[in-house]
Amino acid sequence: MHNRRAAMAFILITLFLDVLGIGIVIPILPELIKEFIGGDASLAASYYGPLIAAYALMQFLFAPVLGALSDRFGRRPLILIALFGLGVDYLIQGFAPTIGWLFVGRILAGVMGASITTAHAYIADISTPENRSRNFGLVGAAFGIGFIIGPALGGVLGGLWIRLPFFVAATLALLNLFYGLLILPESLKPERRDSFSWAKANPVSSIVALRGFPLVAGLAASFVLVSLAYRGLESVWVLYTGFRFGWAELANGLTLGLVGVMAVVVQGFLIQPTIARLGEHRAILIGVAISAISLLLYGLAFQAWMILAVIVAAAPSQIAGPAIQGLVVGSVPSDQQGKVQGALTSLISLTSIGAPLLFTTILFSYFTSGMAPVTLPGAPFYLGSVLIFAALLLLVRLFRHRPSAEPMVTG
Repeated sequence: MHNRRAAMAFILITLFLDVLGIGIVIPILPELIKEFIGGDASLAASYYGPLIAAYALMQFLFAPVLGALSDRFGRRPLILIALFGLGVDYLIQGFAPTIGWLFVGRILAGVMGASITTAHAYIADISTPENRSRNFGLVGAAFGIGFIIGPALGGVLGGLWIRLPFFVAATLALLNLFYGLLILPESLKPERRDSFSWAKANPVSSIVALRGFPLVAGLAASFVLVSLAYRGLESVWVLYTGFRFGWAELANGLTLGLVGVMAVVVQGFLIQPTIARLGEHRAILIGVAISAISLLLYGLAFQAWMILAVIVAAAPSQIAGPAIQGLVVGSVPSDQQGKVQGALTSLISLTSIGAPLLFTTILFSYFTSGMAPVTLPGAPFYLGSVLIFAALLLLVRLFRHRPSAEPMVTG
């Protein structure tokens, strides 16, 4: 029991550092690109979308590979190798002398960041039906804390020296590697392991294989639409707030930190009682509905305080993610968790390839340019709201055909 708690703590720290490393560069990456190209904001936007897409492409390709390898060789070695790779990657980005080297760093970050697949599979291994929603809620809290500290720290450190956040992220990843070497046990026993094949590791075939798990396959379509909307929001956020409200690194970092605070509050304290009361199906529907409304409100906001108000009001949408993970884990056998989690991570990565290009390079760039019939910087958020509303309709249909066996708790 003690080893299980220590392992869970390590995995949460690892996921926190993954998000911290992503969040810490959000406020500075557009500014670093500007430095490479002489300060041209429009040209920087044209590089920024492909740079984000390169990271996502690598996650799409490698998430099922790492997931399948972890089903065969265990979770521990894959997690530790990924931590080492992330440490090296941040050093490459910190020392990058050109945009080309920055692309190399982001590509390696995508490969190593695909280890989130293995971390999710590890949590599935050590979770029970009674605590799986709580455990994945803690994952959400770790992500939230990462988004509290990451962007805020990136904004502060980037104000001192724009490359400093990369070196801080590298130090944290390598320190966690040494910690993991000492305390992380293996979660997948040899007798529960699956064979490895490149067919299973192929991102396309791994996604197609989701058809073997009807509930997961049904969730996948909605998963893609929600993910596409949120990856678009993430890619356009700094550009949108800078254009509409004049926010710089620090303001964006602190605001994204507020997003993390709300995620910690909801996922760290409210997930288990909320899902126990509503059931996983209702929790998912309510969370997705709030998400659709919140993206619409982001796009309509015309004063900075409105953004802060929406962040707070939209916090209950955070209940959907752990509830979805709970459904997935409960419907997949232990020796298939890595493969399924890899397929889902690939789906997220697939949307992350297209989202920066669609939401940033096409929609935001066009509707803030002189070519647009009307200036409409909120256009990416309106599209995101439509996509999430479509996902909500698909979920309603899915749950109507697959009603929950969980009783509604009253009183």
